[in-house]
Amino acid sequence: YLGMNDFCQVWLSCADGDEASKITGVLLEKRLVACAKQMPVSSDFRWKSNVEHSDEILLIMDSREDLFDEIEAEVTKLHSYETFVLQSVSINNISKKARMWLGKELKS
Repeated sequence: YLGMNDFCQVWLSCADGDEASKITGVLLEKRLVACAKQMPVSSDFRWKSNVEHSDEILLIMDSREDLFDEIEAEVTKLHSYETFVLQSVSINNISKKARMWLGKELKS
């Protein structure tokens, strides 16, 4: 049995929709994520002592905390950025049916 606190959202900024879709496809195929939402975002950030701007695609993916290292390993193989930001956000509450769905769809 998995508690609610085992589930997380994993956030990742991607260079464009093609990169986001490629990463999503691999993570879904390997059952490291159960769902990935793609959202266009406008990012401003510090990079090598400069302030930069980029239009990116933000992936918000439903997963489990213990899969983070495997997700990071796959993203490392596929991502174009020298330094990507992959972060997990804990889920405090989740509906019962969503918890059952995630439990079924993510690798055990």
